[in-house]
Amino acid sequence: MIDARLLDAVGSLAALHARPDHIPLIGIAGAQGSGKTTLARAAAERLGAAHLSLDDVYLTKAERQALARDVHPLFAVRGPPVTHDLGLLERTLASLSAAKTDSRTPLPAFDKLADDRAPRTDWPVFAGRPSAVLVDGWCLGATPQAEADLAAPINALEAEQDGEGRWRRAANAALAGPYAEVFARFDAVLFLKAPSFDAVLDWRCEQEAGLMGLPPAELPPARRVELAVFIQHFERITRHMLAGGVRADITITLDRQRRPFSP
Repeated sequence: MIDARLLDAVGSLAALHARPDHIPLIGIAGAQGSGKTTLARAAAERLGAAHLSLDDVYLTKAERQALARDVHPLFAVRGPPVTHDLGLLERTLASLSAAKTDSRTPLPAFDKLADDRAPRTDWPVFAGRPSAVLVDGWCLGATPQAEADLAAPINALEAEQDGEGRWRRAANAALAGPYAEVFARFDAVLFLKAPSFDAVLDWRCEQEAGLMGLPPAELPPARRVELAVFIQHFERITRHMLAGGVRADITITLDRQRRPFSP
C-alpha cells in the first residue's frame, strides 16, 4: 500500500501549478526500486492525470546498438542518460498539454522482455484532457557532475569497461545538455530519496523476485549477483543525486521499507 503522505505530496504539487490554461507537468524521481512508478500510477489514477515513465521512451534496440558501436559499448544497455528518446518524450508531452476533452493521446511503451520499443499499436491511449501529467524516472532532475568527479571509476564496471571515462563523460554531457533542457520544462519534481545506495540492490532484488513470483528471500543467489552488476550502470548518478545532485522541489527521504522517514 502506498503511503498517503506520498500521494498527498504529488497532489499538492499538481494543485500548486494547475491553471485553467495549463496542465501541470510533475516529475517523480527516485532510485531503482524506490516505488516511483507505483506512486506515479496511483497518483495519476487519483488525480485523473496522465502518466508515463522515462522507461517508456528508451531508444530502440537498433538505435542503442548503433550508439554502442559509434560511442561506447556500454550504451547498448538501456537506462543511463543518452539511451532515451527525448524527442519522443517531448512530442508526447506536447500532445498531452494540447489535449481536449475528446482527445485520444497515444503514450509510448517499451517491451523490457524484448528490450525494444513496443509496436505503436500496443501503446496505451489516454482519453480526454488530463488534470496533470506525471512522469517518473530514476535520473529525472539529476544535475551533471563536475569534470573532476568523473576522473576516477567508482565501481568495477567503470574500472573494467570505461577506464578512459568516455561512457560516463558522454552521459554527463547529456545531463548537462538535452536532459537539462527537458527537465527545465517540468513545473516541479518530487524526489524519493533512498536511505543509501546499499538499499537499491535490495529493492531491485525485491522487484525481481516479485516478477518471478518468489518471496525476496528465495531469489536465486546468481540472479542477485547479476543485478548487483547491472545497478553499477546507475550507481554514479544515483550516488550523485543522493548527495544533493538533483533539482527537486520536494525531497522525501525513505527508510528501507520505502516509507517516508521521520527522524
